[in-house]
Amino acid sequence: MEKKPRLIGLKNLYAKLLTLISPTLNTKVMYRHKFGKWPDLKHPQSFNEKVSWLKLHTYRNNPLITQCADKLAVREFVQQQGCGDILNPIYGVWDKPEEIDFEALPDKFVLKCNYFCHMNLVVTDKTKMDIPATRKLLKRWLRSTDHMRRSEMHYAAIEKKIIAEKYIETADGMAPIDYKVYCSYGKPSYVMTCVGRSATRLPEFFFYDLDGRLQRDFSREGLAAPKNYRYTKPEGWDAMLDYARKLSAPFPFVRVDFYMEQGHVIFGELTFTPAAGMDTDLLPAAETNMGATIQLPTA
Repeated sequence: MEKKPRLIGLKNLYAKLLTLISPTLNTKVMYRHKFGKWPDLKHPQSFNEKVSWLKLHTYRNNPLITQCADKLAVREFVQQQGCGDILNPIYGVWDKPEEIDFEALPDKFVLKCNYFCHMNLVVTDKTKMDIPATRKLLKRWLRSTDHMRRSEMHYAAIEKKIIAEKYIETADGMAPIDYKVYCSYGKPSYVMTCVGRSATRLPEFFFYDLDGRLQRDFSREGLAAPKNYRYTKPEGWDAMLDYARKLSAPFPFVRVDFYMEQGHVIFGELTFTPAAGMDTDLLPAAETNMGATIQLPTA
């Protein structure tokens, strides 16, 4: 049981060292490992190839991309784009875990790091928190250099912070559905929903066009959906797309992530390089059709 984590750790270290030599080389090697073929980065066509190209070129060491990948600094951009009304309230921002006064926080909240991904802790009952363990987890987040593993250099200049945000209450008590809108230069194309996310369960992914029609051959869950499957667009769908247009306007590609509750749209984050351009869950139709919607810069 100890060998697998050690092997993963060695692979991650190797990837980080390779990034120091060449982010392009590391991206090519990782892509080859995941897809069994080399990426075409001279004439990218698929979704993952175009995201990889942007990661290595337009988005690399780009101050605006770094600001908007920062889960705290992006709030200023959202305000500037006229979308400040959808920002989720925050309770506090800290440089160190020791600075957090947990007594001052409400019973329910979300802790997150402003850097990278998968650094979120949902607290639904503060009285059950293991505070020493939480501080230890937060320290690990602040030490992370995981952007190097996947050569996502737009994260490198982010000044790491810990944020406490308002917990999003839902009518059924479940985790809120994620709505992820794929956009290029202010034009949304597809919406992915992440349904059923929990601490013990991975979410299911469904793709829709802007009219809410299921794109069956984009994901495994779509293929498995019943033939009579019908999706009812939630209240707030059209408003969400309008916000996505405003927030994605400057970018060749960005995935604008939202939550919705009772028709109210809530901003999540801007994601510029989903899965670092190596999303193996996308089926061939998604790779082709979503890739075609991304307009790469010509200069």
